[in-house]
Amino acid sequence: MMHSKKLPFLLGLFLSVIFSGWTMAQGSRTVSGVVLNQDQTPLAGVSVRAIQSGSGTVTDIKGAFSLQVQPTESSLSFSFIGYLTQQVAIAGGNQLKITLIKDSSSTLSDVVVIGYGSVSKKDVTGAISTISEKDFQKGSITSFDQMIAGKAPGISITSNGGHPGSGSKIRIRGLSSLNAGQDPLQVVDGAPFDGYVNPNDIESVTILKDAASAAIYGSRASGGVILITTKKGRAGQTRVNFNTQFSVSKIKGYVDVLTGDQFRGYINSQSYFDFDTSYRSRLGTASTNWQKEIYQTALTTNNNLSVSGGIGKLPYRLSVGYLNQDGILKTDNMQRTTGSLSLTPSLFDNHLKIALNLNGSLTKNRNANQGAIGAAIAFDPTQSVFDENNALFGNYFEWMREDGTPNPLAPINPVSMLMQRRDVSNFNRGFGNIKLDYSLHFLPDLQISANLGFDVGKTTGTTREDSTSRNTYNLQGDIAYKGLNNQYSSDFNNYFAEYMLNYKKDISSIKSNINALLVYGYYDNKSTEDKYASFDYLNREIPNTEPLYPYTMKQTTLISYIGRLIYTYDEKYTLTASIRRDGSSKFAPDVRWGWFPSVALGWNLKKEAMFRDWDALSSLKFRASYGITGNQSGIDDYKYIPTYYLSDNVSQYQFGDSFYEMYTPSPYDESLKWERTASANIGIDFGLLNDRINGSLDLYNKHTKDLLATVNIPAGTNFTNQLLTNIGEMNSKGIELNLGFVPVKTADLNWSVNLNASYNNSKITNLLAHADSSFKGQTTGSIEGATGQTIQIQNLNQDPNTFLVYRQVYDANGKPIEGAYADLNGDGAINPYDDQYYYKSPWPKWVLGFSTHLDYKNWSFSTTLRANIGNYMYNNVASNHGIAYNMAVNQYLSNAVSDVLYTNFVEKQQQSDYYVQNASFLKMDNIGIAYKVGSVFNWKNSNLTLSANAQNVFCVTKYDGLDPEFYGGIDTNIYPNPRVYTIGLNLNF
Repeated sequence: MMHSKKLPFLLGLFLSVIFSGWTMAQGSRTVSGVVLNQDQTPLAGVSVRAIQSGSGTVTDIKGAFSLQVQPTESSLSFSFIGYLTQQVAIAGGNQLKITLIKDSSSTLSDVVVIGYGSVSKKDVTGAISTISEKDFQKGSITSFDQMIAGKAPGISITSNGGHPGSGSKIRIRGLSSLNAGQDPLQVVDGAPFDGYVNPNDIESVTILKDAASAAIYGSRASGGVILITTKKGRAGQTRVNFNTQFSVSKIKGYVDVLTGDQFRGYINSQSYFDFDTSYRSRLGTASTNWQKEIYQTALTTNNNLSVSGGIGKLPYRLSVGYLNQDGILKTDNMQRTTGSLSLTPSLFDNHLKIALNLNGSLTKNRNANQGAIGAAIAFDPTQSVFDENNALFGNYFEWMREDGTPNPLAPINPVSMLMQRRDVSNFNRGFGNIKLDYSLHFLPDLQISANLGFDVGKTTGTTREDSTSRNTYNLQGDIAYKGLNNQYSSDFNNYFAEYMLNYKKDISSIKSNINALLVYGYYDNKSTEDKYASFDYLNREIPNTEPLYPYTMKQTTLISYIGRLIYTYDEKYTLTASIRRDGSSKFAPDVRWGWFPSVALGWNLKKEAMFRDWDALSSLKFRASYGITGNQSGIDDYKYIPTYYLSDNVSQYQFGDSFYEMYTPSPYDESLKWERTASANIGIDFGLLNDRINGSLDLYNKHTKDLLATVNIPAGTNFTNQLLTNIGEMNSKGIELNLGFVPVKTADLNWSVNLNASYNNSKITNLLAHADSSFKGQTTGSIEGATGQTIQIQNLNQDPNTFLVYRQVYDANGKPIEGAYADLNGDGAINPYDDQYYYKSPWPKWVLGFSTHLDYKNWSFSTTLRANIGNYMYNNVASNHGIAYNMAVNQYLSNAVSDVLYTNFVEKQQQSDYYVQNASFLKMDNIGIAYKVGSVFNWKNSNLTLSANAQNVFCVTKYDGLDPEFYGGIDTNIYPNPRVYTIGLNLNF
């Protein structure tokens, strides 16, 4: 048994000898000893390095080491994470006993940020994942979600596309609602904030996954909570950091459409097109790859400068950043300037602690017309980009009618859609907070705190299109309105105030620690959108575009009362209990207030006698929790009040010779109330061999009731045929595993590995107010290319958004037979409800992450991979563009995806399960290498690091579309995610 415990350390020792032994001179001597901590417990894995030669080793399970050194060697260096590095002279002897001292500045690593405070790691009772700066993904990272993708179990991050600044969909532990918002609450340094934070300012990201951890945030936490902690300055430690990156982004691939030759061959050879041979005369002679025409190689520069330190007793950190990012879609560009300031002074003998955080960003976007993405797939590849005879539309080729006007049904030249449009917007945003913590002089265990914050922003912009733009050609009567000159603007003002009482007391006489908290919170959110008429390039107002109102405004208020108790006994047992009462203006007074309690238990098994002497066991902790969260997000304001809206200019009613706008009642539900999710969690945390192996295992069960769902309602019962109301229930069960390894740890070589896996299974358990055997489910999931058609369903005992399709019939060669579908229940009717056989879901059952980091001397290597297993995708691109009928219709030609060569479908078969494809995937998100150059320019304490990274490296999947990762499972014309190559420089001094 002892040999097996020593095996990892002997392996490290062997590798250390291989890499450094050749540097030892003849006549070397051996220095050995033992390394202990302040409790005189042996420390395994301590790096021991000879100062002059650089040779080194690591301590074994007993803290012992043995190292050959040159005769001239005078001292050794001992370093270990969480402890102060120590240099020891060896001239006086060969047998040493070293005691390492805890690094007080590293106590942050022993502290976990939770809601409204922080606790020691040993007192954590909930399911929490923390990702620190050293574990973030590297490369061209422009948002915090990119940094943490694949780094923690239970969190799924799906890109919204490759448009600069587009962000991602974040889901924690699967789905918890059908129609309400499911985005996690984001809190930055104690301030609720869902906008952009410069990744270079972020120190750590903590994810609160179970309800016991998140319930203290009550109604805002149904989707989980993400706590972002930014970097702070330290008095006496002045540091300057500058980093710069240069990136090149390239499209990975194109939708597989017919080439010019394939298109001509298909139109000329297929008998279907014999019905009107004039279409064949419309074929051009070009071979244009329209997708290549609209995409480009995009360049990005990202520069950041920060200064931190302290002026007297005033710690500070100041940072500025500038990002200039082109999109791979031509004319797409984002320029963002950011600034942040944090001041964290302590006054009155540390009784008053102040934290001031101010952040601002100025973003200028030139927004490309993303409609060009779909147009490039559909546009006739036999036509050239330009037509010199078409001066009306800037010499771009466009489909025209015989009367010389453009064909309004034909797709628009995708290149003209980009080049003849200039949509420029400016978005200015500022957020921040000031937190005052005062420990009473006469009762220092009691803290009085105030946390006041704001989040304000304003967007202004103008969309202009050339007078020759086909996209804006508008013929009204005898007047042709050409071009466009439209403006838009909106703003929001969010403010909050939180007042807290926090009592912390360590009662050693009864081995107890008490941490009690009371909070009052007030949150006010207001947004305004200005309304403008549309104008042509001559600044003539286009008829019927004058707005009915100059602006629209929304405002909601949330008031909260919070209480929490954390009680720890004998450093073994921890009880955490909280309760929150929220009142929201979105609900009627009778149902406005909701209670959200939680309770959690933690048991530090390592402290028990049966485990205390297990040297190989570093830590062992059991956790159990239960809590309730609420949901009010994603629904419109004041939907419980009967309201009326005014019809627009094209929906007027005539009385006599006058036309009037009419008021129409809006649907409402006066009993609309909180959606509530109850969640239970049990988990275990463990560490082996001084945490060389560590991990956690969690099992959870979430149950949501009073679902906010849009359902069909009987005619005449309201002012619509569908209504958002509280109806139904949903259940999610899952398991999460996180494992960390340090296979090799020597003075020269350190290798760490992280594996995480999560399984989630969500089912709708109720979707009816009353039992109804005839209920077939609620259709959802609109698709392109078919007005009013859907492809998914919400139904009992199925995953949310399960695909609802016909079962395709195939011929002897395995090809789909057009219009042939199976009658599964034998009732003689073909419809997708035949026993609802098709239970394929867009949501993955398994989400996996793998990352590794290898340091060898001054070199480092890292990579991150992700995988989704069990998810399916509806290929709407293929179902919409894979038929012959669309290729020649309405006096124009349109391209098709190459799948039409295989199926030979003439009419759309959009309800066929042929288009629902396995979208499981393995992706390499990131791979990078870095080299620590060391000091430069003779600057004291300077440190230069050079790096190179690639992102979106490869994807292994069976899915036929462009990308198997698309939130919701319906693949339309998404902005492609590019492959990005980045080189970077980071300088500290």
